[in-house]
Amino acid sequence: MKVWTVANQKGGVGKTTTTVTLGGLLAERGAKVILVDTDPHASMSYYFGIDSDDLSHSLYDVFVDDKPLDKEAVLDCLCSTKLDSLFILPASMALATLDRKLGNQSGMGLILKKALALIDDEFEYALIDCPPVLGVLMVNALAASTRVVIPVQTEFLALKGLERMLDSLQIMQQSLRKEFCYTIVPTMFDKRVKAAIGAYHTLRETHGDKVWQGLIPIDTKFRDASANHALPSIHAPKARGVLAYTSLLRHLRLLEVAK
Repeated sequence: MKVWTVANQKGGVGKTTTTVTLGGLLAERGAKVILVDTDPHASMSYYFGIDSDDLSHSLYDVFVDDKPLDKEAVLDCLCSTKLDSLFILPASMALATLDRKLGNQSGMGLILKKALALIDDEFEYALIDCPPVLGVLMVNALAASTRVVIPVQTEFLALKGLERMLDSLQIMQQSLRKEFCYTIVPTMFDKRVKAAIGAYHTLRETHGDKVWQGLIPIDTKFRDASANHALPSIHAPKARGVLAYTSLLRHLRLLEVAK
């Protein structure tokens, strides 16, 4: 299973949109995909019309279940979607308590990796939507990853958030003895705004080939799709934002082949 973790320590840069759109595109192309919501706000879960307050099982159970984790326990936490090949491991507000409950216990950073390993034969891809905070949940998401996708809004404050994210990856690399493969994705680009163009050029000059050469534009179709609890690629398949993510997906898959 390929595990793409979508992370940034700044909010509002397009993490959930990136996770949902890439996951939907993969599922439409025949891959069996699980989307994992590690954000206690459960935005991605709600995107699919899943109310975390009504769930009997969620990602929280994967972390705190008293019994040893097994394949069936993980599968019981999944929710289906309108696509037969796309499933959600939903979040709940209870995830917000994990740093207090588990933060000082050894081995807590590998729980999600172990859970995904149990269902490795069921899915081709797992895409993890992260909270914008470096804690137990993001550590788990990064430890489980085979690639980190870092959406960065094309504005200068977001570039500062990127530096914090890259610093965190460096710290994680040392503690896990694992080298992260990562791709920086410029998002929310508005070609009419000089600051956006300047931020994009700064991104390219500073981080070189770690930056995907394309751009994800501002596109109101993403908001419309979210309001309808619909995958962007189904709601508006010809939208410029969807076409941009289709190009990004092609790039990410080529990187996987080249590894």
